[in-house]
Amino acid sequence: MTIFFSRVDTLFNSLEDFWEHKRTQRIAANVLIVAFLGTLALIELRRQGWLPEGVAAILPSSHYYAINVAFSMLLCLEVLGLVLSLANSVADSVGKQFEILSLILLRQSFEEFVNFREPLMLEDASNPVLHILSNAGGALVIFLLIGFYYRLLSHRAITQGSAAAAEFIAAKKVVSLLLLFIFSGIGIIDASYFLTASNPTFDFFAIFYTVLVFSDVLLVLISLRYSTNYQIVFRNSGFAVATVVVRLALTAPPYFNVLLGVGAMVFAIGITVAYNRFEKTVRV
Repeated sequence: MTIFFSRVDTLFNSLEDFWEHKRTQRIAANVLIVAFLGTLALIELRRQGWLPEGVAAILPSSHYYAINVAFSMLLCLEVLGLVLSLANSVADSVGKQFEILSLILLRQSFEEFVNFREPLMLEDASNPVLHILSNAGGALVIFLLIGFYYRLLSHRAITQGSAAAAEFIAAKKVVSLLLLFIFSGIGIIDASYFLTASNPTFDFFAIFYTVLVFSDVLLVLISLRYSTNYQIVFRNSGFAVATVVVRLALTAPPYFNVLLGVGAMVFAIGITVAYNRFEKTVRV
């Protein structure tokens, strides 16, 4: 088991160093720019009728769709950052989940632009405007609450001894690598469905949060090997509940999605405040 954890630690650290390297971040930003401009160009070519029918069939006619593509790719990058953060702190990874939720709400705001004509006109678009304001406003509220949430966090180890701490961190890295494998597989399958049009695509981020619910529960159970302290168990279990509510927000209708997202954020803050009152903060 020690050899296994050692190899997992080496693999995870290599991936984390690669992902956090400035060159990798710069390349990722360049890919987003190219994807955005490339999608705009392809949509214009489709509108002009200069693309083969097979290619044109899978492309939308609205230029606003390019914004959705860019934001979806940005969210995928954030997902990778979240997966890697699981090995550091459960509390920090919960904050990262809400960061992604706020970006998803912003993306949903941009998705409403497909209901507008080009150039932008307000006629016959009262509902899309309200949906944009609701999603963008909810994203802003969550953004502000995330800052407050992070200010509440302070960490210390729950494990007794360096050997137990190293084993606990290695166990969380195993979960992170497993999630990385699952999400990569889901992304590849969804992309293949879109490109081949053989099957309807699915909501990647809804599935993403569904898997996170199970991974959060798994981390709660793993933490029991190192501490059965009631406050710690309650906090981590409460964070898992917050993830469930976030998952519901992703598929809820307009307005209710914002209420659920903000409510989940407030719930996570409430858990953190209560935990700070009754127990010294921990690094989990």
